[in-house]
Amino acid sequence: MVGWFSSQPPVFQALLATCFTWFVTALGAATVFFFKRINQKVLDASLGFAAGVMIAASFWSLLAPAIELAEASTLPAWFVAATGFMMGGVFLFAIDKILPHLHLGLPESDAEGVKTSWHRSILLVLAITLHNFPEGLAVGVAFGALGAGYPGASLGAAIALAIGIGLQNFPEGMAVSVPLRREGLTRTRSFLYGQASGMVEPIAGVLGAVAVIYVSAILPYALAFAAGAMIYVVAEELIPESQLGDYTDIATIGTMCGFTVMMILDVALG
Repeated sequence: MVGWFSSQPPVFQALLATCFTWFVTALGAATVFFFKRINQKVLDASLGFAAGVMIAASFWSLLAPAIELAEASTLPAWFVAATGFMMGGVFLFAIDKILPHLHLGLPESDAEGVKTSWHRSILLVLAITLHNFPEGLAVGVAFGALGAGYPGASLGAAIALAIGIGLQNFPEGMAVSVPLRREGLTRTRSFLYGQASGMVEPIAGVLGAVAVIYVSAILPYALAFAAGAMIYVVAEELIPESQLGDYTDIATIGTMCGFTVMMILDVALG
């Protein structure tokens, strides 16, 4: 299986990897068939874990390779990495202000983006979809780096990133479907909405892979861009939401565990 996967074109690898992360989102959403309510401790710890994974992935899998690759350019490496990183944050900031969405635990009156009459369930799904895009993009860029011939890229590191993103997608799927069920939707509809939040990842993954393969000069910028977009999601959504309740210590421990797991994955497989 590993041999077959390694022989595939990088864009197809990116598609398969992001389909895997989407599948894990669906697994998380499927918990709605067994539970109608999430224990708040579990939810806070899960959100913290997801934040830790994304922070570690942003550095180990994206920023560090971006800086290493940028050292061969005519511009200072720090400039390339900083520019790409800030562009990723600005991009997510703009989408955040435009796309209607609602963060977990907030009333519908606190919905962000342009004003709309969309149902609360749609707004909740869009909130998770918003931060699934940079996750899929990050995986796609990692596999695209292989196709671009970047000497520091490795299949193991790209797979490690996909596994890490997949792990933190499980609680994200759960965090959409179970609250929707609690608000009165059927289990099936809640599941469908929950898994739909991950559908954007294969799209973003293929786009990221194609972009860096055919325009290899943007690779260091693309890696840093994906890192910036992920850190924006962590700072703007995951960490604040994990700290809303009474279990802030548990959420913080979850963040530390998520960072450690992703660091181990990247170092061991990369």
